Amino acid sequence: MNNQPILDVVVVGAGPSGLILAKQFSQANVNFKVFERNADVGGIWDINAPNSPMYESAHFISSRTLSGFPGFPMPEDYPDYPSHKQLHAYIRSFADTYQLREHIQFNTAIKHAEQNGAGEWEVELSNGDIVLSRYLVCANGVTWEPNEVTWEGDFNGEVRHSVTYRSPEELHGKRVLVVGAGNSGVDIACDASFSAEQAFLSVRRGYHFMPKHIMGKPSDVFSKESPNLPFFMQQKIFGWMLGLINGDMTRYGLPKPDHKIFQTHPILNTQILHYLGHGDCIAKTDVQKLDGDEVVFVDGSREKIDLVLTATGYQHSIPFLDDNIVDFKGGRPDLYLNIFSRKHKNLAVLGFIEFASAAYDNYTAMAELIVEDVVNDNGQLGSLKKSHNPNLKGSHNYLKTKRNANYVDVETYLDTLKQVKLKVGMVESSA
Repeated sequence: MNNQPILDVVVVGAGPSGLILAKQFSQANVNFKVFERNADVGGIWDINAPNSPMYESAHFISSRTLSGFPGFPMPEDYPDYPSHKQLHAYIRSFADTYQLREHIQFNTAIKHAEQNGAGEWEVELSNGDIVLSRYLVCANGVTWEPNEVTWEGDFNGEVRHSVTYRSPEELHGKRVLVVGAGNSGVDIACDASFSAEQAFLSVRRGYHFMPKHIMGKPSDVFSKESPNLPFFMQQKIFGWMLGLINGDMTRYGLPKPDHKIFQTHPILNTQILHYLGHGDCIAKTDVQKLDGDEVVFVDGSREKIDLVLTATGYQHSIPFLDDNIVDFKGGRPDLYLNIFSRKHKNLAVLGFIEFASAAYDNYTAMAELIVEDVVNDNGQLGSLKKSHNPNLKGSHNYLKTKRNANYVDVETYLDTLKQVKLKVGMVESSA
């Protein structure tokens, strides 16, 4: 073991959530270190990072107006929905402005972390060093471990997860099937619609497709500026509005949505409807099996396919911790407030949460509570971790899917955070 002095905190990852923590810990004069396995800050937004899920056509799905770090708005010359390159430049600027790089050790992965007899974290680095820390925060992100799917049968074509996809040039001249209608899957299907010989999009269920602009404003800005109505009224109004804008989804070959708007994350992309309406992309049902040059679908139809891209999501994983350290439920970490381990008083996670809202403001509110736990070793918070089980979904009846296991109603969640901060005697920070 090396002879480094013990740290107060080790933070794993220098993506947006890790940088938010670094800023908070730096301002609180905490003795901490961030370890980043890649060569730069930015997490998934660094398209050059190995295993990044980023692709050339990717843009932010929340607006520049509402999505910046608190107190650090995005440049005014950015478009409503910045590109991945602009996002990465913005994140790098945030790190540089607050001199966060001096707290980060790059090109250093975490191989393993475990507690010693004193309850401290022994963190083994990829260079062989062991670092001791009183507290561990995992900010390693949720879109690195692809959720692979397989089907029966032999296939003469190629099957890849979308994490390997980078550019429309890869699709040129091919008959391409994209499986999965999440936001990235629909983006890639749009790329295939203009670059492939023929694009197909396989969906398991019907979805709601939200335009990125409503009445000339980014959709999230339009929603924020709208009257604060009860949730059931929001569902009725937005459902009616989407019906008016998009019409009947079955006209595009898509299934009718089997749920109300906002019962799962909507698809923020109506460009795909343009391609479906022009025949550049063809909607298909779920895949049943592979058969030589063809893919067979559950409705019995077949298509000759050269390349299958599976946009089937990612595993929420903390690979450097043993399986018994963090309990998982429905494939997602089971944490107090989606932040704190209930079993280990000095373990937290930031970023393993889903909400229909821009992330960086909310991550900052969460990080403030982590700093409180580190700095003051608050006994009241420790008690809440063990016994407090608030409903974070509000009145929302989210679809019971793995994708929604950690989904929270953002207003209910932020209100709960405020209540907890009051209980532990915190004074809320402005940014």
